[in-house]
Amino acid sequence: MKKIFILAIAALSFTACRNANNSTVEVAGNDTSIESKIASPDAPIVVFERDIFDFEKIKQGESVEHEFKFKNTGKSPLIISNATATCGCTVPEIPKEPILPGKEGVIKVVFNSTGKEGMQDKVVTITSNANPTISTVHLVGEVLTKK
Repeated sequence: MKKIFILAIAALSFTACRNANNSTVEVAGNDTSIESKIASPDAPIVVFERDIFDFEKIKQGESVEHEFKFKNTGKSPLIISNATATCGCTVPEIPKEPILPGKEGVIKVVFNSTGKEGMQDKVVTITSNANPTISTVHLVGEVLTKK
């Protein structure tokens, strides 16, 4: 039974490696090749006004709400497909419509400090069709315990 389990894991690992990106790029004229994903020159580009928001000090149980403003400086519409936070205490809300080139948008983030204390750094990971496809923003500050 143990051998079958190990064999199954090995097969899955091999399959995952085979499904990796197979494009190669020649490096400095050498025969060495590396895997690379080349972005389209027309891809959207997300530029955040500020990617870190410091809420300073709040009392435990209070909520912080912030809108991260951004602009699409690329040449095609920006589609944000997902935003996830490091824990359930932080909830991001993404725009539902594409952001056209040159236009602005916001990602609203709400942090609930219930049960938290001390210094906090809540990371929101944003997935989109931009170059790069993954961006992050941070809510940072200190949660003071009630006394």
